[in-house]
Amino acid sequence: MSTVAFHTLGCKVNSYETEAIWQLFKANGYERVDFEQDGADVYVINTCTVTNTGDKKSRQVIRRAIRRNPDAIVAVTGCYAQTSPGEIAQIPGVDIIVGTQGREKLIEYVEQIRRERQPINAVTNIMKAREFEELEVPSFTDRTRASLKIQEGCNNFCTFCIIPWARGLMRSRKPESVLEQARKLVDAGYLEIVLTGIHTGGYGEDLENYNLAKLLVDLHQVEGLKRIRISSIEASQITDEVIDVINNSDRVCRHLHVPLQAGDDEVLKRMRRKYTTAEFYEKMVKVREALPGVALTTDVIVGFPGETEEQFQNTYDFIKKVGFAELHVFPYSMRTGTPAARMPDQIPEDVKHARVARLLELNQQLTLAYAQQFVGDVLEVIPERPYKEDPSSGMLMGYSDNYLNVVFPGDESMIGKICKVRLDEPGSEYCKGTFVRVLDNVRPVLLEERAI
Repeated sequence: MSTVAFHTLGCKVNSYETEAIWQLFKANGYERVDFEQDGADVYVINTCTVTNTGDKKSRQVIRRAIRRNPDAIVAVTGCYAQTSPGEIAQIPGVDIIVGTQGREKLIEYVEQIRRERQPINAVTNIMKAREFEELEVPSFTDRTRASLKIQEGCNNFCTFCIIPWARGLMRSRKPESVLEQARKLVDAGYLEIVLTGIHTGGYGEDLENYNLAKLLVDLHQVEGLKRIRISSIEASQITDEVIDVINNSDRVCRHLHVPLQAGDDEVLKRMRRKYTTAEFYEKMVKVREALPGVALTTDVIVGFPGETEEQFQNTYDFIKKVGFAELHVFPYSMRTGTPAARMPDQIPEDVKHARVARLLELNQQLTLAYAQQFVGDVLEVIPERPYKEDPSSGMLMGYSDNYLNVVFPGDESMIGKICKVRLDEPGSEYCKGTFVRVLDNVRPVLLEERAI
């Protein structure tokens, strides 16, 4: 039996796509082996190009695979493969280069290499891609929550970002395909589906009379689906229609990840973001009205070119004002080929790191303050695994619908089920709770049965 090993760099979408590529190999009789063990017949490296460091890490991993087994077939895919196929082709030992489109042909390419031993560069012009690449993932290693990729690409062209050049323009998956995949995932035992993509909230912008709000309504018709989580949504995409659906839903999780990037209007303009701080704040107020207790999490870039001390302070104060539940903080990283890399007034590394440290400290306060609101409340938690700090403690851990990481006593038969858990002790990383009961055979209320 032929063996295949995978290595994924970068984001959750890449992880999803690696799982999809594995399904292709599995269907063709391959066995999956650990990347770090010697001797796989095929190595697939799914690369990242968000930063220059992403490129460098990708090259290191490619070389590592070639050293592991010089006779193996080495296939490189993903964003770095899409933007720099020429650089990858110069690494001796790379057999196949496929970008972020056309990966369903990987098995064919592997067979072709076996016959001909001539390198294949199958990277096409991603800006011409208009169809969503259908790659199915019927199951995940994580048994409690499944990702479902609903769109690809981005039309935003923020000045710091290379992604449109790596992923192409916005392409939505056909609604019937999304719903069919959702039904399969529920049939496979998943209670929660995370809608994911490169620019998830833009779903439907390229479709006729269909959008994210309508997709959410249709997903409520999927029998047995208990939770719908949106992986990320831009403030400008939180329309009144989306808010209305959320307001009337018992399944959309009380958690939205809304990238802010900066809390200063001048910096937002230089980033070419499509909102002001006032517009962003107004959207967050509306979301909180529709989903009381919602966890609002966000991304922030610190030390963007030209960011003054005062502008950073504005961001700091704005984050406090919104009261996010969690921050993902990134020091600005120069990406060759983007407008921001050519901007004057690049910020020194030590200044960036000092600002990151201040936001991480604020993040600790915010996560604790958010969790504190729920002490004494009974939350619905889907345990994912034994408590990782102490697996033999008889404790389980998992996320509540509002994205609190809760640890509570329980046995492994409860993993993947919805459990009622009382929150006793808040924490910035884990909250502790008391198990109340397992919810069995809960039939979700269909959206049309509620008063819309």
